[in-house]
Amino acid sequence: MPKRILQGTVVSDKGEKTVVVKIERSFLHPLLKKTIRRTKKYHAHDEKNAHKVGDTVRIIECAPKSKLKRWEVYAG
Repeated sequence: MPKRILQGTVVSDKGEKTVVVKIERSFLHPLLKKTIRRTKKYHAHDEKNAHKVGDTVRIIECAPKSKLKRWEVYAG
């Protein structure tokens, strides 16, 4: 099964080798037929502390690195 890749914005870089990425998705409500936006935050591993708040990054699934980190910043 391929690993998921998501794109979002860095909202926090305060952790050591960790960034918090906000992913926004939009979908059509099944009954109201209105476009709805939902956001979710993911903790991602950033080995070189290269990304700062406001950067647009892509993250990819990985094996668990800590209690909250199941994603890492995707370089490719």
